Amino acid sequence: MSWISALADLQARGEPCVLVTIIEDQGSTPRDAGSKMVVAAERAYATIGGGHLEYKALAIAREMLGSGARATRLERFSLGASLGQCCGGATVLLFEPMGLPQARIALFGAGHVGRALAPLLASLPCQVRWIDSRDEEFPAALPEGVEKVVNDDVLEEVDRMPPGSYFIVMTHDHALDLQLSMAILQRNDFAYYGLIGSRTKRVKFEHRLRERGFAADVVQRMRCPMGLPEVKGKLPAEIAISIAGEVIATYNATFGEQERSAGPVARLLPASRRTPPERAG
Repeated sequence: MSWISALADLQARGEPCVLVTIIEDQGSTPRDAGSKMVVAAERAYATIGGGHLEYKALAIAREMLGSGARATRLERFSLGASLGQCCGGATVLLFEPMGLPQARIALFGAGHVGRALAPLLASLPCQVRWIDSRDEEFPAALPEGVEKVVNDDVLEEVDRMPPGSYFIVMTHDHALDLQLSMAILQRNDFAYYGLIGSRTKRVKFEHRLRERGFAADVVQRMRCPMGLPEVKGKLPAEIAISIAGEVIATYNATFGEQERSAGPVARLLPASRRTPPERAG
Protein backbone atom coordinates (compact mmCIF):
# COMPACT_ATOMS: atom_id res chain seq x y z
CA MET A 1 0.00 0.00 0.00
CA SER A 2 1.33 3.46 -0.88
CA TRP A 3 1.90 5.92 1.95
CA ILE A 4 -0.97 8.17 0.80
CA SER A 5 -3.43 5.25 0.58
CA ALA A 6 -2.29 3.99 3.99
CA LEU A 7 -2.71 7.44 5.52
CA ALA A 8 -6.23 7.79 4.10
CA ASP A 9 -7.18 4.29 5.30
CA LEU A 10 -5.85 4.86 8.82
CA GLN A 11 -7.59 8.23 9.13
CA ALA A 12 -10.88 6.73 7.91
CA ARG A 13 -10.61 4.09 10.65
CA GLY A 14 -9.62 6.65 13.27
CA GLU A 15 -6.26 4.96 13.93
CA PRO A 16 -3.42 7.29 14.97
CA CYS A 17 -0.19 7.24 13.00
CA VAL A 18 2.98 9.23 12.34
CA LEU A 19 3.94 10.45 8.86
CA VAL A 20 7.74 10.36 8.43
CA THR A 21 9.18 12.48 5.61
CA ILE A 22 12.75 12.98 4.39
CA ILE A 23 12.88 16.76 4.09
CA GLU A 24 16.60 17.09 3.38
CA ASP A 25 19.24 14.75 1.94
CA GLN A 26 22.96 15.47 1.74
CA GLY A 27 25.47 13.30 -0.07
CA SER A 28 24.78 9.62 -0.52
CA THR A 29 21.45 8.58 1.05
CA PRO A 30 19.12 5.56 0.58
CA ARG A 31 16.20 7.76 -0.53
CA ASP A 32 15.78 11.31 -1.78
CA ALA A 33 14.02 14.21 -0.07
CA GLY A 34 10.26 13.83 -0.28
CA SER A 35 10.24 10.10 0.43
CA LYS A 36 7.65 9.17 3.05
CA MET A 37 6.68 6.37 5.41
CA VAL A 38 3.54 5.99 7.53
CA VAL A 39 3.96 4.37 10.94
CA ALA A 40 0.99 2.94 12.86
CA ALA A 41 1.01 0.99 16.11
CA GLU A 42 1.16 -2.44 14.45
CA ARG A 43 2.81 -1.88 11.07
CA ALA A 44 4.47 0.60 8.73
CA TYR A 45 3.67 1.50 5.14
CA ALA A 46 6.11 2.51 2.37
CA THR A 47 9.79 3.10 3.19
CA ILE A 48 12.43 5.77 3.68
CA GLY A 49 15.23 3.41 2.65
CA GLY A 50 15.38 0.58 5.16
CA GLY A 51 18.37 -0.26 7.32
CA HIS A 52 19.20 1.28 10.67
CA LEU A 53 17.88 4.69 9.64
CA GLU A 54 14.41 3.27 9.11
CA TYR A 55 14.69 1.17 12.28
CA LYS A 56 15.51 4.31 14.28
CA ALA A 57 12.68 6.25 12.59
CA LEU A 58 10.20 3.48 13.45
CA ALA A 59 11.31 3.58 17.10
CA ILE A 60 10.89 7.37 17.30
CA ALA A 61 7.47 7.28 15.62
CA ARG A 62 6.18 4.55 17.92
CA GLU A 63 7.51 6.34 20.98
CA MET A 64 5.50 9.39 19.84
CA LEU A 65 2.40 7.24 19.39
CA GLY A 66 2.85 5.69 22.81
CA SER A 67 3.30 9.00 24.60
CA GLY A 68 0.51 10.77 22.71
CA ALA A 69 2.86 13.52 21.53
CA ARG A 70 1.10 15.93 19.17
CA ALA A 71 3.96 18.26 18.25
CA THR A 72 5.96 17.67 15.06
CA ARG A 73 9.58 16.64 15.46
CA LEU A 74 12.75 17.07 13.38
CA GLU A 75 15.71 14.69 13.60
CA ARG A 76 19.03 14.79 11.70
CA PHE A 77 20.95 11.56 11.08
CA SER A 78 24.51 11.09 9.83
CA LEU A 79 24.52 7.89 7.79
CA GLY A 80 27.83 6.58 9.06
CA ALA A 81 29.22 3.92 11.36
CA SER A 82 27.47 5.30 14.46
CA LEU A 83 24.10 4.55 12.86
CA GLY A 84 25.25 1.29 11.30
CA GLN A 85 24.97 2.71 7.78
CA CYS A 86 27.69 3.07 5.17
CA CYS A 87 26.14 5.64 2.81
CA GLY A 88 28.22 8.47 4.23
CA GLY A 89 25.60 11.16 3.69
CA ALA A 90 23.10 12.79 6.02
CA THR A 91 19.36 13.14 6.14
CA VAL A 92 16.76 15.14 8.07
CA LEU A 93 13.46 13.50 8.97
CA LEU A 94 10.18 15.20 9.83
CA PHE A 95 7.81 13.30 12.14
CA GLU A 96 4.16 14.44 11.95
CA PRO A 97 1.59 12.86 14.31
CA MET A 98 -1.75 12.23 12.61
CA GLY A 99 -5.09 11.43 14.19
CA LEU A 100 -3.84 11.45 17.78
CA PRO A 101 -6.47 12.29 20.38
CA GLN A 102 -6.40 15.77 21.88
CA ALA A 103 -7.06 14.22 25.28
CA ARG A 104 -6.64 10.80 26.87
CA ILE A 105 -9.33 10.62 29.51
CA ALA A 106 -9.93 8.34 32.48
CA LEU A 107 -13.59 8.72 33.47
CA PHE A 108 -14.29 7.18 36.88
CA GLY A 109 -17.95 6.47 37.61
CA ALA A 110 -20.82 5.03 35.58
CA GLY A 111 -23.62 6.84 37.37
CA HIS A 112 -26.14 9.25 35.88
CA VAL A 113 -23.64 12.01 35.04
CA GLY A 114 -21.06 9.53 33.78
CA ARG A 115 -23.64 8.02 31.43
CA ALA A 116 -24.46 11.50 30.12
CA LEU A 117 -20.81 12.53 29.81
CA ALA A 118 -19.31 9.48 28.07
CA PRO A 119 -21.16 10.00 24.73
CA LEU A 120 -20.17 13.69 24.70
CA LEU A 121 -16.50 12.88 25.23
CA ALA A 122 -16.71 10.15 22.58
CA SER A 123 -17.89 12.73 20.04
CA LEU A 124 -14.76 14.83 20.69
CA PRO A 125 -11.16 14.07 19.62
CA CYS A 126 -10.68 12.16 22.87
CA GLN A 127 -9.68 8.63 23.86
CA VAL A 128 -11.84 7.57 26.80
CA ARG A 129 -11.39 4.79 29.36
CA TRP A 130 -14.64 4.55 31.35
CA ILE A 131 -13.96 2.90 34.69
CA ASP A 132 -16.19 1.46 37.42
CA SER A 133 -16.26 -1.58 39.68
CA ARG A 134 -19.97 -2.18 38.92
CA ASP A 135 -20.44 -3.82 35.54
CA GLU A 136 -24.23 -3.53 35.78
CA GLU A 137 -24.05 0.29 35.83
CA PHE A 138 -22.72 0.53 32.28
CA PRO A 139 -25.22 0.83 29.41
CA ALA A 140 -25.64 -2.19 27.17
CA ALA A 141 -24.21 -0.32 24.18
CA LEU A 142 -21.16 1.87 24.63
CA PRO A 143 -20.36 4.89 22.44
CA GLU A 144 -17.82 4.14 19.73
CA GLY A 145 -14.34 5.01 20.92
CA VAL A 146 -15.07 4.42 24.62
CA GLU A 147 -13.34 1.54 26.39
CA LYS A 148 -15.24 0.00 29.30
CA VAL A 149 -13.03 -0.98 32.23
CA VAL A 150 -14.53 -3.04 35.07
CA ASN A 151 -12.11 -3.36 37.97
CA ASP A 152 -12.86 -4.11 41.61
CA ASP A 153 -9.86 -1.95 42.49
CA VAL A 154 -10.34 1.15 40.36
CA LEU A 155 -7.29 2.79 41.96
CA GLU A 156 -5.12 0.50 39.82
CA GLU A 157 -6.37 2.33 36.74
CA VAL A 158 -4.80 5.64 37.77
CA ASP A 159 -1.30 4.31 37.15
CA ARG A 160 -2.31 2.85 33.79
CA MET A 161 -2.84 6.27 32.23
CA PRO A 162 0.08 8.00 30.47
CA PRO A 163 1.52 11.35 31.58
CA GLY A 164 -0.58 14.29 30.44
CA SER A 165 -3.87 12.43 30.85
CA TYR A 166 -7.21 13.91 31.84
CA PHE A 167 -8.84 12.46 34.98
CA ILE A 168 -12.54 12.91 35.72
CA VAL A 169 -13.83 11.46 39.00
CA MET A 170 -17.54 11.08 39.73
CA THR A 171 -17.96 7.83 41.63
CA HIS A 172 -20.80 6.79 43.97
CA ASP A 173 -18.54 6.90 47.05
CA HIS A 174 -16.94 10.01 48.64
CA ALA A 175 -14.29 7.87 50.34
CA LEU A 176 -13.33 6.41 46.97
CA ASP A 177 -13.29 9.91 45.47
CA LEU A 178 -10.76 10.90 48.12
CA GLN A 179 -8.57 7.85 47.45
CA LEU A 180 -8.64 8.58 43.72
CA SER A 181 -7.82 12.24 44.39
CA MET A 182 -4.79 11.23 46.42
CA ALA A 183 -3.55 8.83 43.74
CA ILE A 184 -4.02 11.37 40.93
CA LEU A 185 -2.49 14.30 42.81
CA GLN A 186 0.41 12.10 43.91
CA ARG A 187 1.25 11.63 40.21
CA ASN A 188 0.95 15.36 39.52
CA ASP A 189 1.70 14.83 35.82
CA PHE A 190 -1.85 15.23 34.53
CA ALA A 191 -3.18 17.85 32.14
CA TYR A 192 -6.53 18.04 33.93
CA TYR A 193 -8.14 16.63 37.06
CA GLY A 194 -11.82 17.29 37.71
CA LEU A 195 -13.77 16.05 40.73
CA ILE A 196 -17.55 16.26 40.86
CA GLY A 197 -18.92 17.98 43.94
CA SER A 198 -19.84 21.19 45.69
CA ARG A 199 -17.58 23.86 47.17
CA THR A 200 -18.29 22.30 50.57
CA LYS A 201 -16.91 18.98 49.31
CA ARG A 202 -13.85 20.77 48.00
CA VAL A 203 -13.16 22.42 51.37
CA LYS A 204 -13.41 19.04 53.13
CA PHE A 205 -11.15 17.37 50.59
CA GLU A 206 -8.59 20.18 50.73
CA HIS A 207 -8.41 19.79 54.52
CA ARG A 208 -7.96 16.01 54.30
CA LEU A 209 -5.37 16.28 51.54
CA ARG A 210 -3.34 18.84 53.50
CA GLU A 211 -3.48 16.52 56.53
CA ARG A 212 -1.94 13.83 54.33
CA GLY A 213 0.94 16.07 53.30
CA PHE A 214 -0.16 17.35 49.88
CA ALA A 215 1.26 20.77 49.03
CA ALA A 216 -1.21 23.61 48.50
CA ASP A 217 -0.10 24.23 44.89
CA VAL A 218 -0.70 20.57 44.04
CA VAL A 219 -4.17 20.55 45.65
CA GLN A 220 -5.07 23.70 43.69
CA ARG A 221 -4.71 21.73 40.46
CA MET A 222 -7.88 19.83 41.40
CA ARG A 223 -10.97 21.27 39.69
CA CYS A 224 -13.87 20.96 42.15
CA PRO A 225 -16.52 22.01 41.38
CA MET A 226 -15.71 21.30 37.75
CA GLY A 227 -17.41 22.59 34.64
CA LEU A 228 -18.02 25.92 32.95
CA PRO A 229 -20.11 28.34 35.02
CA GLU A 230 -21.88 29.65 31.91
CA VAL A 231 -23.62 26.27 31.56
CA LYS A 232 -26.25 26.31 34.30
CA GLY A 233 -28.37 23.51 35.69
CA LYS A 234 -28.17 20.37 37.80
CA LEU A 235 -29.59 17.79 35.39
CA PRO A 236 -27.05 15.08 34.45
CA ALA A 237 -27.01 16.24 30.82
CA GLU A 238 -26.47 19.88 31.85
CA ILE A 239 -23.60 18.97 34.18
CA ALA A 240 -22.08 16.72 31.50
CA ILE A 241 -22.17 19.52 28.91
CA SER A 242 -20.50 21.86 31.38
CA ILE A 243 -17.69 19.38 32.07
CA ALA A 244 -17.20 18.58 28.38
CA GLY A 245 -16.92 22.32 27.71
CA GLU A 246 -14.13 22.59 30.27
CA VAL A 247 -12.30 19.65 28.69
CA ILE A 248 -12.51 21.38 25.30
CA ALA A 249 -11.27 24.67 26.79
CA THR A 250 -8.31 22.82 28.32
CA TYR A 251 -7.08 20.95 25.28
CA ASN A 252 -7.58 23.97 23.02
CA ALA A 253 -5.56 26.10 25.44
CA THR A 254 -2.69 23.58 25.45
CA PHE A 255 -2.77 22.72 21.74
CA GLY A 256 0.76 22.26 20.42
CA GLU A 257 2.31 21.87 23.86
CA GLN A 258 3.57 18.68 25.48
CA GLU A 259 0.73 17.70 27.80
CA ARG A 260 3.04 16.50 30.53
CA SER A 261 4.11 20.11 31.13
CA ALA A 262 0.54 21.39 31.35
CA GLY A 263 -0.16 23.56 34.38
CA PRO A 264 -3.30 23.99 36.42
CA VAL A 265 -6.47 24.40 34.42
CA ALA A 266 -7.27 27.56 36.35
CA ARG A 267 -4.38 29.23 34.55
CA LEU A 268 -5.76 28.16 31.18
CA LEU A 269 -9.23 29.59 31.53
CA PRO A 270 -10.31 33.24 31.52
CA ALA A 271 -10.70 34.73 34.99
CA SER A 272 -14.48 34.76 34.62
CA ARG A 273 -14.47 30.97 34.25
CA ARG A 274 -12.44 30.08 37.30
CA THR A 275 -15.37 29.71 39.71
CA PRO A 276 -17.81 27.06 38.48
CA PRO A 277 -21.32 26.86 39.95
CA GLU A 278 -22.25 24.49 42.75
CA ARG A 279 -22.60 20.87 41.70
CA ALA A 280 -24.14 18.11 43.70
CA GLY A 281 -21.87 15.32 44.85
